[in-house]
Amino acid sequence: MTLTINSEIYSQLLSKYQPRIIQTEPENEEFLKIVEELLARQNLTTEENTILDLLVKLIEDFEDKHYQLNKSTPCSRMLHLMEAQDIKKESLVQVFGFLEVVDKVINGELEITSQQAQELGNLFHVDSSLFLNE
Repeated sequence: MTLTINSEIYSQLLSKYQPRIIQTEPENEEFLKIVEELLARQNLTTEENTILDLLVKLIEDFEDKHYQLNKSTPCSRMLHLMEAQDIKKESLVQVFGFLEVVDKVINGELEITSQQAQELGNLFHVDSSLFLNE
């Protein structure tokens, strides 16, 4: 079954969202917000689904190029999440006990323990395995 796209409606959506090759992090964030908005809706039209697919592909291409997760470390993932969620290092004292320990973890002088990884997972709302060496 082939779905037919109404070109007039699709053109309006293209004009509204203006999808393009993503060059910067702010552009990526902009398109991520649009994707979230579309995903929150129920019963998307064929045209909206087509735009959603296009935006997801553009985001994936940008992130594949700029985020090499296989080269990341538990510390770099923690720092990325801190930046993305606007969490200051002082907020990590609840996980590590002391600001000096937070600094040592950030500087790579100390590894994150499994208990700390669990607490970081809860804090950032992600899987705790992100904070453990494989």
